[in-house]
Amino acid sequence: MIDLNTIKRWLVFAGLMPLLPGCMVGSDYQRPPTTFQSKWDAALIRQQTGDRENLHTWWQSFHDPILTSLITQARLGNRDVFQAEARLRETRANRDLSVANILPTLSMNTSASKNQPSRASRFGQVGQFGGSYNQFSQGLDASWELDLWGKQRRSIEYADATLGASEEDLQDVLISLCAEVALNYIDVRRYQNELVIAKNSLKARQETYDIAWWRAQAGLVSEVDVLQARLSVESTRADIPKLTSQLEQAKHGLAVLLGKQPTALNALLAQSASIPVAANDIAIGIPADVLRQRPDVRRSERKLAAQTAQIGVAEAAAYPSFTLSGSIGLESLLAANLYTAAAKTFQMAASSAWVLFDSGRIRSNVKIQTALQEQALGLYQNTILTALKEVEDSLNALNQEWQRRDALQASATAGKDALTLAEQQYQTGTTDFQRVLDSQQSLLTAQNQLVESEAETASNLIRLYKALGGGWDINATKPNQTHH
Repeated sequence: MIDLNTIKRWLVFAGLMPLLPGCMVGSDYQRPPTTFQSKWDAALIRQQTGDRENLHTWWQSFHDPILTSLITQARLGNRDVFQAEARLRETRANRDLSVANILPTLSMNTSASKNQPSRASRFGQVGQFGGSYNQFSQGLDASWELDLWGKQRRSIEYADATLGASEEDLQDVLISLCAEVALNYIDVRRYQNELVIAKNSLKARQETYDIAWWRAQAGLVSEVDVLQARLSVESTRADIPKLTSQLEQAKHGLAVLLGKQPTALNALLAQSASIPVAANDIAIGIPADVLRQRPDVRRSERKLAAQTAQIGVAEAAAYPSFTLSGSIGLESLLAANLYTAAAKTFQMAASSAWVLFDSGRIRSNVKIQTALQEQALGLYQNTILTALKEVEDSLNALNQEWQRRDALQASATAGKDALTLAEQQYQTGTTDFQRVLDSQQSLLTAQNQLVESEAETASNLIRLYKALGGGWDINATKPNQTHH
């Protein structure tokens, strides 16, 4: 049997191995300093009164249960989210692998063999080895590459940073998904409202055509009025198929975002509804808050940290590597003697390897990793600037669209009054038919512009929430699967 004292010596030796001195080549990562504005240039109404905690569920501020349900379903069924979650699991496994590489390996082997040496070899010339013989063995083998220069520890730093970047990538996918679902939903409601306006306008123009026809039959107006009315009717009718096609495409796109068949939402969205309106009290915060909130900024920072660690990995290749190995076991020519004191065997060894000449490969790799780190730094800085720009653009667009919507509401009201007056004057013969047609067209244009502005206002608000980094938090509990 194996001596227990021998096993104890091995355990003490293995326990002391991690205490061997070591250093880490390469530079320790430090987040680069950033300078940015202390406040936003654009002014947003009541911008500081909202609750920043609501950013994670901003769609609920629209108070539209269908929109809330669609975003919940998208969180569960979207294929991009599925891929991002799989990539995150892959990155976590790679991180575990990096940690495992720094630890010793231990393996057990058992063998039984029958051997026949060649009679032409020197063993074959010795009497006792002249014939065949059996050999039995069992033991444990251990090896450990000492991380004296920090290569494996830098690899773990790289894996940790890459894992963080992968987590932020999933967060970014979720934020983009929430925004895309909401934007597609707004498009559906916009086309539905434009279809309602077009059909109502067609009905009104058909009635105007009937009036013109009867007045022409009575000899009160010329046939030109009838033809103009007919032109107006058919022109409006031609808009309906195009709007219907746009509506169906918006529904199909929304269904695919949810991971469903293109026509899966036709029943749910069969009825028209108004474009949802959200409250204006959004907590914008200061630029520093946005940079902490946005996953694309955090992802770029983690990629910079990962690339910094890669420089240390590359530099460590220029230093010698040291490996400790050993084995303890049993070996015997007879199976009956395998578990005896005489059969025990052990071996301890240390080895090293050092690349003395490689034609500059290691040095070139260090330069490559350094250049990649500089690229990552540039990307990080550019991501910060892009984030600030997107918030400023969204704030400005939202403010301008609010003003445009107010003006268009007044325009649509005036258009209704103008059409009513023109129709009354035409029936009494105090104005010509062209004025009626012009008033109808002006009202149709004003109503469509108002619907477009209402949709754009909602869309700009959604884009602002996205720019602020609002959306599902990957650390939050997933929605109940029954919503799927």
